[in-house]
Amino acid sequence: MHFGLSDEQEMIVSTVRSFVENEIYPHEAMVERTGQVPFELGQEIKRKVIDLGFYACNFPEEVGGAGLSHLDFTLVERELGRGSMALTHFFGRPQNILMACAGDQRERYLLPAVRGEKMDALAMTEPDAGSDVRGMKCSARRDGGDWVINGSKHFISGAEHADFFIVFVATGVDETPKGPKKRITCFLVDRGTPGFEVRDGYASVSHRGYKNYVLYFDNCRLPDAQVLGEVDGGFAVMNTWLYATRLTVAAFCVGRARRCFDHALSYAAERKQFGQAIAKFQGVSFQIADMITEIDAADLLTLSGAWRLDQGFEANREIASAKLYASEMLARVTDATLQIHGGMGLMDDFPIERFWRDARVERIWDGTSEIQRHIISRDLFRPLGA
Repeated sequence: MHFGLSDEQEMIVSTVRSFVENEIYPHEAMVERTGQVPFELGQEIKRKVIDLGFYACNFPEEVGGAGLSHLDFTLVERELGRGSMALTHFFGRPQNILMACAGDQRERYLLPAVRGEKMDALAMTEPDAGSDVRGMKCSARRDGGDWVINGSKHFISGAEHADFFIVFVATGVDETPKGPKKRITCFLVDRGTPGFEVRDGYASVSHRGYKNYVLYFDNCRLPDAQVLGEVDGGFAVMNTWLYATRLTVAAFCVGRARRCFDHALSYAAERKQFGQAIAKFQGVSFQIADMITEIDAADLLTLSGAWRLDQGFEANREIASAKLYASEMLARVTDATLQIHGGMGLMDDFPIERFWRDARVERIWDGTSEIQRHIISRDLFRPLGA
């Protein structure tokens, strides 16, 4: 058992951290103030990442990616977690689910996405289908040789930059002993397809500039060629490629927590009250000790989950544990960081209040904390027949 990073991994961490500090940090205040990422800035970040050789680094070399392992990519995501999501979005990590592309889909979607010529967005969530994916109402029906989609999706991130969308919809119902069970199919939908519209979503207090959108389908007609994977095989595609996104959230939370911790540590050492640095008071120093302990624990859980994937081991429970613990750890760390800064922590002069606001959504998206606990407990009880 070896817990150190290789020289190559140390280089990955150093390179991405330097990029975030030099290319992302300087623009964060502007994005936070305006809620926008200027088009030219987004393209500039993308170009620099391509030049750096890190664009689509989560894809294998055979399709033009950097071929990073799960562990290496988790290190990348951990460092990107330090920066604004609205800006690091352009670092370019297309959805791994595009590896399910077959035939002409590879030339139309997979390869352009890896080269940075097209951007994708994932569309799964609906107003009445968040944690309950099978509750989705957006559906597709057969009409001749085509599919006709009707319904809507919401909370779709990155939609304003997407050239195409990876959309999951219901394509039938099976009657089972436990009641009706919807069949799900995944479709590739180009922006501008007749009957498909992208509209502004909701204003959020978390991750300003990283907007969410609503997708509407009104008799949107698609041929069989737009099915990703197999008809009615959406869950198979989802389970093969998407469950590791929870690991990405965990890594983000660790990176953001370490940035918060750096602020808390420096402020506690410099801020003076009653004639001495507040770090001298156990009320502060013990918080610092608890923070770094929790951050390190979340880091180890996260990297362990990535390592298990690379070794081909079962990792579903371990990844759920990492997502659960890291996201809840970030909430505690950002709150403690704000408390250490006192009233100034809530002022725009520091980024602390932004970290505090941003942290809240991490316990919700990519599977709520409650869903993670369900996954963990189910995994433990299933072998016992309970």
